[in-house]
Amino acid sequence: MTRELSLQTTKLLSRLLPPIEIDTEAFVDIRRRIHAEPELGFEVSATSELVARLLREWGYEVHTGIGKTGVVGQLRLGSGTRRLGIRADMDALPIVEATGLPYASRQHGRMHACGHDGHTAILLAAAKALAKSRDFDGTLNLIFQPDEENLCGARAMIADGLFERFPCDAVYALHNAPGVPAGSFIVQAGPVTLSSDVADVTIQGKGGHGAMPHRAQDPVVAAAATVTALQSVVARNVAPDDTAVLSVGFIRGGATHNVIPQSVALGLNVRAARPETRALVESRIREIVALTAQAHGVEASIDYRPLVPPVVNTEAESRLMTEVCAALVGADKVAAMVPRGFAGSEDFAWMLAELPGCYVLLGNGEGEFGGCMVHNPGYDFNDEVLPLGAACWVRLAQTYLVA
Repeated sequence: MTRELSLQTTKLLSRLLPPIEIDTEAFVDIRRRIHAEPELGFEVSATSELVARLLREWGYEVHTGIGKTGVVGQLRLGSGTRRLGIRADMDALPIVEATGLPYASRQHGRMHACGHDGHTAILLAAAKALAKSRDFDGTLNLIFQPDEENLCGARAMIADGLFERFPCDAVYALHNAPGVPAGSFIVQAGPVTLSSDVADVTIQGKGGHGAMPHRAQDPVVAAAATVTALQSVVARNVAPDDTAVLSVGFIRGGATHNVIPQSVALGLNVRAARPETRALVESRIREIVALTAQAHGVEASIDYRPLVPPVVNTEAESRLMTEVCAALVGADKVAAMVPRGFAGSEDFAWMLAELPGCYVLLGNGEGEFGGCMVHNPGYDFNDEVLPLGAACWVRLAQTYLVA
């Protein structure tokens, strides 16, 4: 069944958006086209080409191949010296879609299960509206980023000279939030998302016959004890008013029932809200892995790889974002704190490590759009919030870029 914009939403938007002109139906169509042809990681060439073509048609100076497949559309108007950056992510996930929608993925094993198709369409809709109205004074840099899901795209674009080639005084981004009412925003100053690190633990023992474990050094038992001990890190070392997550994503070892394997591998994912907590959790993981292995008479090694820091919104930029959102939907529909349990990570953190800025959450709706979280095969972006997200970027540009 095709999802059409509800009459209630259409009326709401007609009240909120004038004189912002958002061609909602056209950009819903673009969003669904992107959704049907998802691309992964840095391999987003078709999406990048679509973005670049549209930006050129609307009069932007377009630069491609930044961070492999990233795109920047730049529009300079007037004599203003202020420079604003707005980012959207373009990549999908390696998930088999199970929505049954008419515009469902045509690429088996690939799916826009996080709403990046919606984020891209939102920024394109804002780009067209701003190019048409031309009612700001300064430089607008629209950043379309690949490979957010692997937490690599932002760093790749920055390493490729993103902010040297396209200087910005501040940079902003948004993400849809299932379960948060449509027509609302969340803008939180300070930490918004968690850091993300991974660790590969290898426990090396001495293999043997399953009937004679006393003649082996069993890495399976050591691995099991390690997994259990790791559960104490957050529960007993992290303060109750702090946030950290430690998950064991895989245990791999052995091939048959009656053989004790030589080694077992564990895959850990670690997240934290503060740098101090991040360092504490890493230290405890290293201690537990080493001492548990020693207690079981085996050896252990750990490859610990920091991926991305937390997203930390700066105060002034968060205040401005709050004002912009409140002007659109009313102050009562702009929350100042993210929902409890929001523990994701975002490589927009690398952009905020370079510049002040703000990462805002856009309500994706409740009911059918709230019961299914991102990274789920049944997820879909709510097209009803697309014009509101675009209006947010239009108002931000009009407010930030003044003489």
